[in-house]
Amino acid sequence: MAMVLRSPSSMGSLSYNVQSSPSHQLPSPRLYKYKRHAATATFTTTWFGVGSRRHIRVSAARTRGQEMALEVEQRGKSEEEKQLQLGIAEFYDESSGIWENIWGDHMHHGFYDPDSTVSVSDHRAAQIRMIEESLRFAAVSSEDPTNWPKSIIDVGCGIGGSSRYLAKKFGARSIGITLSPVQAERANALAAAQGLADKVSFQVADALEQPFPDGQFDLVWSVESGEHMPNKAKFVGELARVAAPGGTIIIVTWCHRDLGPGEESLHPWEKDLLKRICDAYYLPAWCSTADYVKLLESLSLQDIKSADWSPFVAPFWPAVIRSALTWRGLTSLLRSGLKTIKGALAMPLMIEGFKKDLIKFAIITCRKPEKLEAE
Repeated sequence: MAMVLRSPSSMGSLSYNVQSSPSHQLPSPRLYKYKRHAATATFTTTWFGVGSRRHIRVSAARTRGQEMALEVEQRGKSEEEKQLQLGIAEFYDESSGIWENIWGDHMHHGFYDPDSTVSVSDHRAAQIRMIEESLRFAAVSSEDPTNWPKSIIDVGCGIGGSSRYLAKKFGARSIGITLSPVQAERANALAAAQGLADKVSFQVADALEQPFPDGQFDLVWSVESGEHMPNKAKFVGELARVAAPGGTIIIVTWCHRDLGPGEESLHPWEKDLLKRICDAYYLPAWCSTADYVKLLESLSLQDIKSADWSPFVAPFWPAVIRSALTWRGLTSLLRSGLKTIKGALAMPLMIEGFKKDLIKFAIITCRKPEKLEAE
C-alpha cells in the first residue's frame, strides 16, 4: 500500500510504501530510523498500536527534485566545497533518524545545571531550556507581544524542532534551511502533523548563499550549524543580510578557545584533536568566539554579546554516549550507516576537547541597526 505525503516546500512529495496489517496509520514521528543508500533513503519504523504490536516498514526514495535541489546548491563551488556539502548532507541523512528516535526532534545540546547527571527525559527538557536561555540572553522578550518576531529563519534547521517551537511561541512564520533533503522532508512532515504547515516550511538551501531577499527576518536563528561553515565571514554576512533592520541574530556554535596574548595559533596537539573531530563530523576549520565577535563588529552590528556556555552543556556528550550503549542505541546505530558510526566513535574526542578547555560552546548575539532616519 502506498501513501504520498505532500509537503509545502517546492521539493516535491515523499512517497511512502507501507507494509502492515489492513488497518494502519502514519507512524509516530518519534519512532523511525533513516538508512541511506546512494540516492535512496529508507525509513524503518516500529509502531505500537492499541492493544497490539505492529511493525510497519516505511521506505522513501529521495526524489529527483531533492537531488536536483542539492545539485543547485553546489553550482560554482570548488570540488572541496562540494565534497564537504555532500558529506554534511549524507551525514545528516543517515543520522537524523536515530537522533529523533532516541532524543527527540531538537537536534542540539541541552542547557543543564553544571556537573549534573541527566537522563534522556532530562535532556529533552534541557533542549527547550537551551532555546529559552538563548532568547533570554539575546533579550528577545516573550512578555511584550508587540516585540515578538513575526518572521524567523532557522539556519541549519535539522528536522525543524526549533522552528516549530519558535513559531508556536511567537505566532510567527518560520523558514528552515538545511543541506539534507531527508531532514527537510521530515521537518515538513512533522510541521504538517502538528498543524503548522501554514506557519512553518523547510527547504534545501546553502547557508552561505541563502535564497532570500535582504532584510526579511526579524529573528535569525543559527544553533549548532556555524561549525559546518567553511567561510565564517560569508556565513555571518548572510545572517546579517537576511536580518530585518532592528532584527536579532542568535548564533550558538562550537568554537575553539580564544587565543591568549602573544599566541598566533593553537598548539599542535590541539590542532590534531580538532582535525580528528572535523574528519568525523564533516567540519571545516574551527574559529574562536573572538573571531565571530570581530566579524560581527566589521559589519557594524549592534549590541554584540558573547558567552561561554560550556559548563551548561557538559552533561550532554556523556548522556549521548550512555544512550548509544543501550541495546536500542546500539541496534539503531548499526543500522544507520558508516558515517553515523564514525561520528559516534568520535564522541569521546568531543568530551576530551571540552575537558581540556579546547572546545567551547559559545553563544554570540547581536542586533542589526535600524534604518537611519535620513534613509
